[in-house]
Amino acid sequence: MRRLAVGFAVWAALTGAATLALVRWDIAERREAFQADARTAHRLLSQRAAQHDAVLATLVLLDGAAGAAGNGGLDGQPQARLPAIYPQLLQVRRRSGAESWSDAQLDAAEAASRASQQPVLGPVDSARQRYTVVLAGEPASFALDVEIPRWVPWDSWPFERPGPVRAELRSAGQGVVLQPGETASWLRRGVTPGFVFEKVLGTTSQPFVLQLQRPTGPADWPWGRLAAVAAALAAGVALAAAVQRQRAEARRAEALLRLSRTTRLNALGELAAGLAHELNQPLTAVLASTQAARRLLDDEPLPRETLNEALDHARAQARRAADVVARLRRRLERPDAAAALRPVPLQAAVQGVLDLLRPELRRHGVVVDIEGRADAVLADPVALEQILHNLVVNALQALQRVPEAERRLHVALRVEAAQGVLVLRDSGPGLAPEVLAHLFEPFVSTREGGLGLGLSLCHTLAGEMGGALAAQNVSPRGAEFTLHLPLARSPHPPP
Repeated sequence: MRRLAVGFAVWAALTGAATLALVRWDIAERREAFQADARTAHRLLSQRAAQHDAVLATLVLLDGAAGAAGNGGLDGQPQARLPAIYPQLLQVRRRSGAESWSDAQLDAAEAASRASQQPVLGPVDSARQRYTVVLAGEPASFALDVEIPRWVPWDSWPFERPGPVRAELRSAGQGVVLQPGETASWLRRGVTPGFVFEKVLGTTSQPFVLQLQRPTGPADWPWGRLAAVAAALAAGVALAAAVQRQRAEARRAEALLRLSRTTRLNALGELAAGLAHELNQPLTAVLASTQAARRLLDDEPLPRETLNEALDHARAQARRAADVVARLRRRLERPDAAAALRPVPLQAAVQGVLDLLRPELRRHGVVVDIEGRADAVLADPVALEQILHNLVVNALQALQRVPEAERRLHVALRVEAAQGVLVLRDSGPGLAPEVLAHLFEPFVSTREGGLGLGLSLCHTLAGEMGGALAAQNVSPRGAEFTLHLPLARSPHPPP
């Protein structure tokens, strides 16, 4: 579960970062597209506004030419035909010097136009979506009434109609909505105003501000690509986890192999070294005595006294060899040489061995529980690992002889009299009484084909570290091994 949680956290972090990057990139692309379309809309409206200026200038020019020719100005026919050419023009109005606009706003606009000699924006009727632009001239002034919805070139308008973009023209606090846009839901609205464009049209006579806004939010995100990225990252994390798990299994297998080899080599090496050293002298003496007896048998007359002495010496050396074997067994139980000891956390050592053997425990359905705690003990880390490994492996082998549903391994840790105590109890069949009496002697094995050196070595190693290892059967069934080791904080660890 811990590995699964870590893998999920890594996937979530990578997916979050990728989502953020992809969404930001997508928003940047859509913003740039919106700005490009907004500039196109602004250019189209500016061109239409410039057409109005050109129409007014042409009317004033033609009217002035007609007046100079003595015709009294245009007769109204040209301006009457203009709405047919420009559909946005509702009407073209002309005011000569003897007439009146009958509208104070038009009078003010004409005065401003006469002062600037440029077309000037007249009254804007936002409710009726129309406005008037005025150009003063001689002998008459002209005004164009423009219908805003027809002014917009919808055939080349860059935004969908209807669509999500809201377009509005504003002037002097008044606004005319060109297209209302869509009502923004929380998925569409997001947490920002979205994409915004605001710019004055490119003509001084009709200084309308074109305002465009497109809300954007999670509904516009590239969910298909995001899902593909999330799936790809999930596959990548799963693959990396699988590779890491395989590597961990390989390292665990190598560690188990090294530990097994070390245990066998230590046991066999100690046995071989002891036998070679301790038995060399008595066997050499036996050989020398038997050779001497053989030579005495060839002598005439037979020196019986000397021959008996040689045979007695050979018999004594054979008995000595037997004593050597007995001493070797005692040496395995209580060696004189002491290993280099240092503080080792007992609970961490137990957990390390259980982690090492976890696949085997899981494969055989063994339930492990740990209770209590113990402080650091004074021990050789390698020797302590060998002891714990042998005990757990023996328990695992014993548990294979009971139904899987009954396989339990209980580990208890505590502190007693300046010693760290570890109790390992299994729910196996227990130890036979004849085996329990000689359990820690060399060559006593509880399984077929065993050398009988593992528990003997564990007992020896525990003694070398100033501790002790004991075993007993528990009720109603199972075996219990108890390991005592001196605490690291004890000033005088027990011998």
